[in-house]
Amino acid sequence: MPKLTAEQVQQLTEIAVGFARNGESGELFDLIDHGLPVNVQDAGGNTPLMMAAYHGHAETVRGLIEREADVDLRNARDQSPIAGALFKGEDDVVRMLLAAGADLDAGTPTARLAAEMFGKTALLESEG
Repeated sequence: MPKLTAEQVQQLTEIAVGFARNGESGELFDLIDHGLPVNVQDAGGNTPLMMAAYHGHAETVRGLIEREADVDLRNARDQSPIAGALFKGEDDVVRMLLAAGADLDAGTPTARLAAEMFGKTALLESEG
């Protein structure tokens, strides 16, 4: 099987991140299940999990967690998936990421600070 060029890998990454952004779980999971690393990052450091979390695609987030996506992998702006979900008011996604062990103190701003800024601290109280 021929090896992909750097340009092909970049294009495939952009496609995967786009699938995550749009909640196109089936297409995204096909790529991952056929060998695309679950934690692939685009030019901005965004992973499929970051994009799915930020855009509130709970089923995509669930599937990525099941495929062992790193729930704490931050983008180039030091943003974590859980802080992005808090910022966007995606409570179901926040709960999923919490259950998967997301670090509330990672990134800038931290999830704790984002929760305070957006009046969502009650969401984090179940943290244990």
